[in-house]
Amino acid sequence: MWRRAISFVAVLALRSPTSWADAGNDPPRMPLKVSMYSGATEYHSDQSLAAFRAYLDKNYKVRCTLNDVTDWHALPGVGQLETCDVIVVFTRRVELPPDQVAMVKKYMESGKGVVGIRTASHAFQTWLAFDHEVLGGDYHNHVKDDKLARLTIPAAAKDHPLLAGIEPFTTMGKLYKNPKIAADDTVLLNARSDDDAEPVAWARTRKEHHDQRVFYTSLGVPEDFENENFRRMLANAIFWTGKRDSLKLETGEDRERGARGVSSHADQ
Repeated sequence: MWRRAISFVAVLALRSPTSWADAGNDPPRMPLKVSMYSGATEYHSDQSLAAFRAYLDKNYKVRCTLNDVTDWHALPGVGQLETCDVIVVFTRRVELPPDQVAMVKKYMESGKGVVGIRTASHAFQTWLAFDHEVLGGDYHNHVKDDKLARLTIPAAAKDHPLLAGIEPFTTMGKLYKNPKIAADDTVLLNARSDDDAEPVAWARTRKEHHDQRVFYTSLGVPEDFENENFRRMLANAIFWTGKRDSLKLETGEDRERGARGVSSHADQ
């Protein structure tokens, strides 16, 4: 009797109109897991990334962990590389021990996302090839002085999902010199001051490494993080490298736009 009752309930469950398959719905998406690594004291990366994490938590469906480097011979939270979806690197010349270099390299072979900010081009003193091999950069120091630089979007990149909702802006940080970036980089932003011109943001897909998506920007002075365009670009980068649509939390403004039948940039 009990066996027949259980079987009947199981059949009902399989035929239930509220199941995901029958309802034509996708299962709820889990928050994107993001591990941030801060260790660029010259640029106050700890403060900038803390504020950016709060921005993400408020506006997007993410689960962020911020790891601050205090010992320049180790990367805190390195074990998170096993479980996170995307890493954000804003460290400078951290001397990782061999075992941690191996763990970082293993992550880079996994196909999971990488977002590099400014000093990420020389993030690891014991693996300086990270710039060329992963980020696709060619860091050769920076220009001498802080000067106003205007950013422009190349025509070929104007429809790239990383630039959704982004308007050209300005920066006062010293431009990093990258004379010969990787051939498979897609330049997203160029910067020009009165004396210098450099690419300052690009993306690439490392096809030989499980189609790993990488984003790098040489921007990242504290004033850049105060700019909504810069914050939005970094948020776009996190979801693009994580191979996910932007899980932007719905706000009152979003609901009003939806009621009017107007799409938001996050949905484009």
